[in-house]
Amino acid sequence: MGEILEMVDSFVSEGRSIVLFYPSVAEYEKYAENADRNLAVVGSENVWGAEKFIELPLEFENIKEKIRFGLEGAIKNGIVFDGDEIVCIAKLFSNELDSIMKMRVEESQLNSGVYSFFLNSKSDASVIKDVLELVIELGKKGQNGEPVGALFTVGDAGKVMNKSCPLSYNPFEKSHVHVGDSIVNVMLKEFSRLDGAFVISDEGKIVSAYRYLEASSEGLNIPKGLGTRHMAGAAITKDTSAVSIVLSESDGLVRCFKSGELILELDPEAY
Repeated sequence: MGEILEMVDSFVSEGRSIVLFYPSVAEYEKYAENADRNLAVVGSENVWGAEKFIELPLEFENIKEKIRFGLEGAIKNGIVFDGDEIVCIAKLFSNELDSIMKMRVEESQLNSGVYSFFLNSKSDASVIKDVLELVIELGKKGQNGEPVGALFTVGDAGKVMNKSCPLSYNPFEKSHVHVGDSIVNVMLKEFSRLDGAFVISDEGKIVSAYRYLEASSEGLNIPKGLGTRHMAGAAITKDTSAVSIVLSESDGLVRCFKSGELILELDPEAY
């Protein structure tokens, strides 16, 4: 860590921001000792008590993706701006901050949709994260080694139920199970091989499985080539305040919809 600290001053000119990616508390304190530095921290929660903090809603294995999404969050939170020259310090080869990258922020290249998807949703962000991580894991492993498709709606559950009908019995009727429960997630993965959508409430309660979504697809503008599962997922978010997360059986990608539009597209293998 000492060697990296010694190199920082040669990279940081006046007015240039430093963005730390998942530092230890000790590392953060070392960097924060210099009060003249414009310092921001990226992580899953602000354990450092940093004044400028960017929450990363997902844990990314790929350092390039981690930096990309972290900077997108920094822009959304008004911490850095288009055209800013910044220094990113991250862990690339070890469990300590060991790599320095100097770059210019190009807002046009930082529009993945992660923060647009999580921002301003009525649902608890942790619930959306739980469902998204579940679908990503399902995309990686499938069912018995075979690819599988799935559709989850999150939020505005009462209206989603009114705009859908059952395809089979509801295994979650009168239950009070939460999508973040690890045991329940095993059940969800098993049920995902059957037709229909899962309906999750704003607070994470699993309201139903096997729902046929009946929202109108009129006026939707989603990429060509996406099938009925994606169309249904997009349509329900146009008619309700829910968001939807769809796993494609054909190409294995995870797509997220909000207000009738495709907001985010992820490759599960990248996470």
